[in-house]
Amino acid sequence: MQKVILSNIHNDTRGYNQLIKMYQRHKEDIFEDIELDLTSWFDANLSAVLGAILDKIKQDGLNNIQFRNIKGDIQKILQKNNFLSFYGFDRLYDTYHTTIEYKKLKPTDTRYFNAYLEEELLSRSEFPNMTEYVHEKISESIQEMFINAIYHSRTEFIYTCGQFHPARHELNFTIVDTGIGFAKRIEESLDIPNISSKDAIMWAMTDGNTTKKDVSGGLGLAILKEFITINKGKMQIISGNAYYELSNDIETISILDYFFDGSVISMNFNTNDTTTYTFENENEIDLDDIF
Repeated sequence: MQKVILSNIHNDTRGYNQLIKMYQRHKEDIFEDIELDLTSWFDANLSAVLGAILDKIKQDGLNNIQFRNIKGDIQKILQKNNFLSFYGFDRLYDTYHTTIEYKKLKPTDTRYFNAYLEEELLSRSEFPNMTEYVHEKISESIQEMFINAIYHSRTEFIYTCGQFHPARHELNFTIVDTGIGFAKRIEESLDIPNISSKDAIMWAMTDGNTTKKDVSGGLGLAILKEFITINKGKMQIISGNAYYELSNDIETISILDYFFDGSVISMNFNTNDTTTYTFENENEIDLDDIF
């Protein structure tokens, strides 16, 4: 029996390092029993990251994973968002509607994801106010992340989850794939050899860059970045050993202690935002130019 203790897992480099460290230490295990303890804080949207990592460690049933010691309030949230249902726990009713359900989706579930995105995130009363047209563009931007995971990462599943924190005025949403990552995707699509994870993320976050053929990408990502910036929210991307963050209109990127085989995209929306969002000239937006 191997025991793993996850402690104070937040949406930050320390939290991601802990999760990816577990992945690197156990991804080669065979016929092992692994016991997980969640004894202190765990940001519930990171259920998407934890679920993806545990599936990789399980290796189609070769390893057995059990949760043995979960702090009471953490267990309740992870039962409410459906994460612990995958590990033998009953689901609890979310009376206060703060969770965004944990999902493990197949590449064929695009329509299901779109409906889930609308119902669980974009139609929430806490989500910032916007015109129908801006709402549509934000939805398409996030949908594009799901589509990119399907067609460019070669992942088997896509994992999603979110959480509303009323006291912090934050609405978090995370999408994870366990595919080839940003660097490999750019290497193969654009014949850029040996690009680092750090450079790959910065390339992908540059307006106009795309791995699609014969299109000038970037608009969808640009809309989402601008919205998050004005909203005073946050965006994080993890791929390979690189950690990117957009916060307070400042982009930073650093190197993690461990390497993640795949990609994580987390969005943090500020719900204490009274702005009503609209485009200056909505008729001039080209819908085809999305990263």
